[in-house]
Amino acid sequence: MSLEIKIKNIVDNFDDVSSDEFLEILAQIMLEFKSNLTVEYLNGKVEKILELSSESEKKKQCRLLLPYYDWYLQGQ
Repeated sequence: MSLEIKIKNIVDNFDDVSSDEFLEILAQIMLEFKSNLTVEYLNGKVEKILELSSESEKKKQCRLLLPYYDWYLQGQ
């Protein structure tokens, strides 16, 4: 399955996706960024999310990163 299809599936079915799967795909999206500053920012966000103990809190924080998924889809 292509990255674009995986991203569309996550955007369409966000509530059914684990935070781990979301962050795994985000890591692949980050490979496309040309700005190291953006990558560093997101790496910090991912680290903070991974430190959380509650899956519901992780999902809440992941939802805030959905615009990066939209960014990737707009370029395809």
